[in-house]
Amino acid sequence: MRRIDVIYIGIGVFAAGGVIYLLLEKFGLDPTNAGIWSQVLLVGGLLAWVATYLTRALTQNMTYNQQLKDYEDAVLQKRLEEMTPEELEKLQAEVEAEKQKHQSNAGEQSHP
Repeated sequence: MRRIDVIYIGIGVFAAGGVIYLLLEKFGLDPTNAGIWSQVLLVGGLLAWVATYLTRALTQNMTYNQQLKDYEDAVLQKRLEEMTPEELEKLQAEVEAEKQKHQSNAGEQSHP
């Protein structure tokens, strides 16, 4: 998000508060109650946004994390496609050896 986008969002939220206030006044609330209820709605919206942000941040389901994962997957896929059959066999043998190593280490740790 660019800085100008943040400025536009801030202006939009400010304008939305004014519009909500005017609508509440138009529907019959006195100015004090209209101000209070417009603030309640804006703060409620802010809290809802913060909750969704925290949820995305804690689950690492944010746009940047997803883009990074997609990029890494694409790079690995491209490298795999460029490998010769011999290189693929060698890589698969290394993966199998690594699995065996982890399984034997796990077995040793479970038997003290």
